[in-house]
Amino acid sequence: MTPPLRLVLDTNVWLDWLVFEDRDVAPVKAAVAAGRAEVVVDDAVVAELARVLAYPFGARTLTPEAQSKRLAECGRVSVRSHGAEVGVQGGPLPVCGDPDDQKFLDLAAASGARYLVTRDRDLLELVRHRDPVPPFRIVTPRELLAVLNE
Repeated sequence: MTPPLRLVLDTNVWLDWLVFEDRDVAPVKAAVAAGRAEVVVDDAVVAELARVLAYPFGARTLTPEAQSKRLAECGRVSVRSHGAEVGVQGGPLPVCGDPDDQKFLDLAAASGARYLVTRDRDLLELVRHRDPVPPFRIVTPRELLAVLNE
């Protein structure tokens, strides 16, 4: 049996999964549900997600109870990384223009993820620079679809 494809999702992709039910994320959800993929989180990612789930989203603004349910779903569908269990894979990582996004690069490297799934411009910008090259690919949810369909 093939091991699941290991992924790290940035906060925007988590919001698409948990709040906005974006159809570009539906294949990721299906792959996780089928055991073909696993999503890795750590304390920093979960803390940021908890903070962002409290933001006002207009008609989709979440009550504290709904925020707790979304965090519980994140915990249910993800694998927790504690950092020390896997060392950084490969060489040095690129430095993200937004220091708040560096945690996703660090987690992807430390957990041995194959893909960092993002819509964030600062993270996607790193794809063009490619120096240093991270030991994982940085892709949008739509770009990941081709991999999930293989």
